[in-house]
Amino acid sequence: MCGCVSVVVVVCLLVFVVVTVLDVFPGVPVSSRVSTKIQQLLNTLKRPKRPPLSEFFVDDSEEIVEVPQPDPNTPKPEGRQIIPVKGEPLGVVSNWPPALQAALARWGATQAKSPALTALDITGKPLYTLTYGKLWSRSLKLAYTLLNKLGTKTEPVLQPGDRVALVYPNSDPGMFWVAFYGCLLAEVIPVPIEVPLSRQDAGSQQIGFLLGSCGVSLALTSEVCLKGLPKTPNGEIIQFKGWPRMKWVVTDTKYLTKPSKDWQPHIPTANTDTAYIEYKASKEGTVMGVAVSKISMLTHCQALSQACNYCEGETLVNVLDCKKDMGMWHGVLTSVMNRIHTITVPYAVMKACPMSWVQRVHIHKARVALVKCRDLHWAMMAHKDQRDINLSSIRMLIVADGANPWSVSSCDAFLNVFQSHGLKPEVICPCATSPEALTVAIRRPGARGAPLPARAILSMGGLSHGVIRVNTEDKNSALTVQDVGHIMPGALMCIVKPEGPPQLCKTDEIGEIVINSRAGGTMYYGLPGVTKNTFEVIPVNQAGAPIGEIPFTRTGLLGFVGPGSLVFVVGKNEGLLVVSGRRHNADDLVATALAVEPVKTVYRGRIAVFSVTVFYDERIVIVAEQRPDASEEDSFQWMSRVLQAIDSIHQVGLYCLALVPANTLPKTPLGGIHICETKQNFLEGNLHPCNILMCPHTCVTNLPKPRQKQPVDVGPASMLVGNLVAGKRIAQATGRELGVVEDQDLIRKLCMWPTMMHQFLSEALQFRAQTDPDHVLYVLLNAKGVAVCTATCSQLHKRAEKITATLMERGGLNTGDNVVLLYPPGIDLIAAFYGCLYAGVIPVTVRPPHPQNLAATLPTVRMIIDVSKAACILTTQPLMRILRSREAAASVNVKTWPTIIDTDDLPRKRPPHIYKPPTAEMLAYLDFSVSTTGMLTGVKMSHAAISTLCRSIKLQCELYSSRQIAICLDPYCGLGFVLWCLSSVYSGHQSILIPPLELECSLPLWLSTLSQYKIRDTFCSYSVMELCTKGLGTQTEILKARGLNLSCVRSCVVIAEERPRLALTQSFSKLFKDLGLSPRAVSTAFGSRVNLAICLQGTAGPDPSTVYVDMKSLRHDRVRLVERGAPQSLPLMESGTILPGVRVIIVNPETRGPLGDSHLGEIWVNSPHSASGYYTIYGEESLQADHFNTRLSFGDPQTLWARTGYLGFIKRTELLDASGDRHDALFVVGSLDETLELRGLRYHPIDIETSVSRAHRSIAESAVFTWTNLLVVVAELSGSEQEALDLVPLVTNVVLEEHHLIVGVVVIVDPGVIPINSRGEKQRMHLRDSFLADQLDPIYVAYNM
Repeated sequence: MCGCVSVVVVVCLLVFVVVTVLDVFPGVPVSSRVSTKIQQLLNTLKRPKRPPLSEFFVDDSEEIVEVPQPDPNTPKPEGRQIIPVKGEPLGVVSNWPPALQAALARWGATQAKSPALTALDITGKPLYTLTYGKLWSRSLKLAYTLLNKLGTKTEPVLQPGDRVALVYPNSDPGMFWVAFYGCLLAEVIPVPIEVPLSRQDAGSQQIGFLLGSCGVSLALTSEVCLKGLPKTPNGEIIQFKGWPRMKWVVTDTKYLTKPSKDWQPHIPTANTDTAYIEYKASKEGTVMGVAVSKISMLTHCQALSQACNYCEGETLVNVLDCKKDMGMWHGVLTSVMNRIHTITVPYAVMKACPMSWVQRVHIHKARVALVKCRDLHWAMMAHKDQRDINLSSIRMLIVADGANPWSVSSCDAFLNVFQSHGLKPEVICPCATSPEALTVAIRRPGARGAPLPARAILSMGGLSHGVIRVNTEDKNSALTVQDVGHIMPGALMCIVKPEGPPQLCKTDEIGEIVINSRAGGTMYYGLPGVTKNTFEVIPVNQAGAPIGEIPFTRTGLLGFVGPGSLVFVVGKNEGLLVVSGRRHNADDLVATALAVEPVKTVYRGRIAVFSVTVFYDERIVIVAEQRPDASEEDSFQWMSRVLQAIDSIHQVGLYCLALVPANTLPKTPLGGIHICETKQNFLEGNLHPCNILMCPHTCVTNLPKPRQKQPVDVGPASMLVGNLVAGKRIAQATGRELGVVEDQDLIRKLCMWPTMMHQFLSEALQFRAQTDPDHVLYVLLNAKGVAVCTATCSQLHKRAEKITATLMERGGLNTGDNVVLLYPPGIDLIAAFYGCLYAGVIPVTVRPPHPQNLAATLPTVRMIIDVSKAACILTTQPLMRILRSREAAASVNVKTWPTIIDTDDLPRKRPPHIYKPPTAEMLAYLDFSVSTTGMLTGVKMSHAAISTLCRSIKLQCELYSSRQIAICLDPYCGLGFVLWCLSSVYSGHQSILIPPLELECSLPLWLSTLSQYKIRDTFCSYSVMELCTKGLGTQTEILKARGLNLSCVRSCVVIAEERPRLALTQSFSKLFKDLGLSPRAVSTAFGSRVNLAICLQGTAGPDPSTVYVDMKSLRHDRVRLVERGAPQSLPLMESGTILPGVRVIIVNPETRGPLGDSHLGEIWVNSPHSASGYYTIYGEESLQADHFNTRLSFGDPQTLWARTGYLGFIKRTELLDASGDRHDALFVVGSLDETLELRGLRYHPIDIETSVSRAHRSIAESAVFTWTNLLVVVAELSGSEQEALDLVPLVTNVVLEEHHLIVGVVVIVDPGVIPINSRGEKQRMHLRDSFLADQLDPIYVAYNM
């Protein structure tokens, strides 16, 4: 019965599939689709379920990061919950104007001659004075012009409520005042911004964001300012980066129209409509517009008038920027409200004459001065020349940045100097402000002789944990804070926790000040989302319940309420650095850095402190401008002291301390440092430091614990059984059968000659010379693509015979002696090889020394000659001269060379007989190669091995006499040698030989050869592919125009002994796709020392597949397959199809037991073409047996395997191979010898190098190695030398982020310093030796402390 049911199910399934196919493809023959549909369905059912997407992108920091245990001695807040603090009530004044414009109208009419504003020229002398009458009349004209003269009556350009940008320099405050009040009278909303100086201004893009969010498309400016703006060649103002399209309007009086008699401005009573927008930069650098309503503006003026007790007709000296903040609130708005005479001292005047503001106070007997700490400091430094200064007129010296913790010292020092000039201690009034809440608190002037308010001396340690503790320890770790007075009249203040919900703080806890007041900003204009989080905060109590319904505004100030409701500010949110859960204030760190004798090394006001997030925590970076006369030694001493000071005072480690040349940090318009832009430059590698110190070892404390390798308790047999129980197949894969064809006639018909007939390649060449003498086997091209040499079967045979005769005559050799072949890539090398076989001696091919670099290349030649005990050297005349030259004698002993025979002009002699080995197991040739770890190894290849290898390649690539292949790689070892010298003689195909060196003279040589000869199959090395990708990638259009066409190429195989370089092969495919290259053409081969060819993409197998592996699991010697795009994923491409006759198994290198599918282990190979062993002088049999003839400890103990020394895994894919079975793909991860053991994990250098090369655009190449447990990164700099030090932090960051390793040493070198062998592999151990011997001649070496 069950059987019937299952049949029914299958039938239903078939019917369903047929129906769906008919539905989807009307008019398509049904049979053509059904089988594929069923196949897909079955495949889907068989395929393991993918984990849900959330699992791939889950942040696994919990697994990775080591969380330090909380310190039980950490101070915690103990006070009661804070009670909201109320300001004094806002007084009721009878004649208070209904709006600010009304005040201007009143003074313009009744006090027209009264001075409103005096502007100074660059020398500090008065330039002009604007009276209230003039201010009123000009503002009126501008308002009329804006509303009536910019468009037509039916289509005016501006409507009330539109936003306009005000672009005026600080040196021209009069024009700005007129523009601002003109906008208020026209009821358009002014947005004051800084004058853009160039297209690439610091923060220009962010100003563009502000203008966009406020919908600004019109800018008001002065004629002088407009002329100074950068222009395009045809005179138009350039489009500033990130700005919307702008229309520019000049507001000089001569361009304004007098209003008609019947026109009057509309001055409504102040309401909640927006009056003006003030820009504000966030911590991330985004510039937003804080909208201030008409009622807020009026109330703020009233609160300031009350708090500062302003009187009509007073004089005020303003050193601040009149476009924003205190400079605007006091110097432009409240001053007009109270008919005050404002004297503006622009930044440019202060730079030229730092005492100018003090002189103005003295001359005008000013009652109020508005300054910053910087102005106090400058005046104090310059006061020596001025004796007759009197500051007794001042009743309020308002210090705008008095909330800065280190303003105390400036205020004290200034008082110290100027008290003798009449300055009274009680007039110094620090205040606290915020762009969102406007004025938060200000100290009122004290009574004459009354004691000054007490100061708070706080523990830095306590502050870092957010609690207030009076400092009782070392005075260096104390912070002295002055109060900023009481909060503003009419305001209500709370202190809430800066992170998380706005919970009220305790009385001894530091938190963010929030304010409720009618005199604050109302919103971020055009940004409702961020507005809610800042302007509509409802504080909650400890239980989480709201304390009321009135909304508060976040000020961004961090502080507490002291005795007598005095407000203390200890920092700002934007300067807050939270490192390992502790808070540090950027300003405090600046103060500490400046306390370390800075005067000789750095500029006082030119220090930036910020944090960058690296490896799940904030890291502190300090950047300072170095004085031009500071020596490198001075700088490093200062930097070391700063590190120590910050560590001892703040108990926090610095991640990076960088010094840049003077005047190179991006500036804000008023000369301060643009912190966000500096941080951006640091992260993008555009800072160009001249000195740098990185200390990741001390401050990165959250690295995962080093892995402790567990002893392998589980035996290999248990593992095997475990795999079987889990349903895992053993990870092994087999190439096609080699097969044997007995019938000679059939052999000839199938062009599969020879198989059984010739076990020796020497016989194969003789046979070809007899049966097909004129068939061309080899064509050698020069740089111009011209065939400079060809060899038919007969010519090659005869040339080989000549060499044999010469060897027998002159060499004095015995059978089995080793002979070194020292030739450039070409046909001479091939002829010499067969000459040796004919003579019964063993050829050893060696790459010739480079004539321009004998010192580096000749010792390797000498070493191979010595190790192989060569009895004779065959070479060309030019190379023979080099070997005996004086230059060669400087590197090696030239007197002890073996016999050297040049083969250029040989006599026409035939040898008496041609040697035939008694058995195919005898040695045919030695294959010597230097590995990337610097090991020179020679392997023995028998006659049987090379004929089976040639047969295997022939079957895989379908090679026969009528075929043509192109080879562009080095012919001295491995599969490259086999393809160059052996394969054509065996299979009879024609090989077009392109020496890779010729590409240096003519880059397109290889590709144009493929196109010209219509080549279907080509073999190259990674170095050739890289040369073409880098050199020709931009020239595809030119090559196309020349008729270069690669559509003929069916397979382009990269010959290598490493993990496939996926990025390079993909780039090559993409770049030359336009020239017709099929995206499926490019593949890779894989061989090793023990077996020269394990994988090679043939014609019949499926395309190589790509998988994505989790890099973290690879470090733990595991394979976890993930989806493309998963974080920390590494793409791996299959290394070609396994060759016929080859068996591969994945083995645990420690237990030597077989592993399951998709498990990482060592690749072992069993094949008739494996090498017979290492060629060793001392006969290290144990090593040899281990590598070439080893057995599994369990499973199949009979088979002899060779160990490749490479880690990899096998994965059964959904694809089908030629026989119809599911295809087993071999993925190579990397060489075991090359891996780095760090922190108990296994790293493959290429993975770290890939990350490093991505870190900065100027890194051309990189290499890594270890030195006394430190990771050393060597990076080649392709850019200018001023970028060298930019690389140090970026390299450190990327390796920490992606590999969880701290780089010990970063070495920056010139391009070409990292040694690369002929296969395009980095010689990391040679590099390490050069580094240790101090032979690298680096641009810079950074030892990360």
